[in-house]
Amino acid sequence: MKRAYLALESWFNISFGTEWNPLYHLGTLSFFLFWIILVSGIYLFIPFHGSLEGAHASVEAITHQQWYAGGVMRSLHRYASDAVIITVLLHMFKEFASGRYRGFRWFSWVTGIPNLWMIVTIGITGYWLVWDEMAQYIAVGSAQLMDALPIFSGAMTRNFVSGGMTDRFFILIEFLHLLGQPMLLLFMLWLHVKRLSNVDINPPRGLAAGTFVALLALSLLAPAVSHAPADLGRVPAEIRIDWYYLNVYPLLEYWPARHIWILTIGITLLLMAMPWLLPRKDGAKAVVDLDNCNGCGICFEDCPFDAITLQARTDGARYEHEVTVNSSLCGACGICAGSCPASNPFRSSREALKTGIDMPQLPVDQMRQQVRDAIATMTGDLKIIVFGCEHGINVERLNSGDTLGIKLICSGMLPPTLVEYALKQGADGVMVTGCRQNDCYFRFGNRWTRLRFAGERKPSLRARAERDRILIHGAAEPDAPAIERDLVAFRQHLRERNRVGVSGVGAEH
Repeated sequence: MKRAYLALESWFNISFGTEWNPLYHLGTLSFFLFWIILVSGIYLFIPFHGSLEGAHASVEAITHQQWYAGGVMRSLHRYASDAVIITVLLHMFKEFASGRYRGFRWFSWVTGIPNLWMIVTIGITGYWLVWDEMAQYIAVGSAQLMDALPIFSGAMTRNFVSGGMTDRFFILIEFLHLLGQPMLLLFMLWLHVKRLSNVDINPPRGLAAGTFVALLALSLLAPAVSHAPADLGRVPAEIRIDWYYLNVYPLLEYWPARHIWILTIGITLLLMAMPWLLPRKDGAKAVVDLDNCNGCGICFEDCPFDAITLQARTDGARYEHEVTVNSSLCGACGICAGSCPASNPFRSSREALKTGIDMPQLPVDQMRQQVRDAIATMTGDLKIIVFGCEHGINVERLNSGDTLGIKLICSGMLPPTLVEYALKQGADGVMVTGCRQNDCYFRFGNRWTRLRFAGERKPSLRARAERDRILIHGAAEPDAPAIERDLVAFRQHLRERNRVGVSGVGAEH
């Protein structure tokens, strides 16, 4: 599944580029679609008449008498609502295929599943408001489903069989669609991202503009229209069903409503149980060493999962703050170790390197020793070290006489000074590779790495570092041929550089 999704990402990268690839921005794209739904919904609500007699007529007037505005708004509302189902389902599939639902991520996964059903129920009540034959079909089907629950006991169906449907009940549906359900969804979305830091809800402007233009073009080419007005005295002969929202309703023709509930609830519970049915053990959590922590707060700013807290000093040191780690939220990614200013390998050459925050399974001091060992081991005319994230390409497959890979938990745990240290110790060049750009397994590892090496985020690579001897390349396992080609070109560059003895400009991919 992961390989299939990575192949899809590759195709989208060719079509859209890595910055505008919608598969890298499914969450923010969903929020953008919600804005389109909200704005178009407010516009449609103003002339809408919420009653049994007036609903269909007012929607028809909006659609046809003001087609250039109201009709387009209705179509935007419809197609953006369908699109958000697609982005949410793709987001779920992506997280599952890449394993980003287990271990410490269980909370985001479990709180995300109900959001899909909340969106579906909002769409269902939205179709109901049109009060055409589609709405009638949905209303009767919904009544059957609700009456299968002990709390209703047939009360819902009587509204449609005996003609007991009134404006009061219709206004209740209007309230649910316009206020009740959206407010609950907003709360659920807040809960869904509660354990994440630096949450961005805006997609890249180019992607947002392209999405809006595509929806607008679809609205003009295939406008959304209504069925005939609802008539409880007869059964609709033909329904143009929206399968994104109404996929369970045709099952009512074949199954009892209680069986559909069993199927729906069963699938939901199965999905929510996935983090424990297919468990993943997280690595050892980050550990703080107050003797080497000055409370600068950089690790607090860089943590992707809000696991680090900045608080008042407790050990009597002269510094104002210290950091603490919430182990239940920690992703064991090591990004905090890479952000600690104390993770400078030049600080101590003989004693063990102690940092303010570190990873027990791969301390910065061990990484420094791996660099020394790698340089001493290589036998070729060049010495190239490749630091690689364990969730990207397996860098150990690149090992040869002149190249040796060092595997990291995340590329974000690599202090920039360790790369400069490798060059000072005798490496001719260093390649840093992580996950694909904009698609880090730990959210921000590859982004922080690029910003640190570009001097735009602390701790940054020092200005005097020889950047032309450093190559940064994000990639997944299917991108191995591209990595190997760039490594060949990098070797050629380093040989030419050594031959002429001049410095050039650093490369980045």
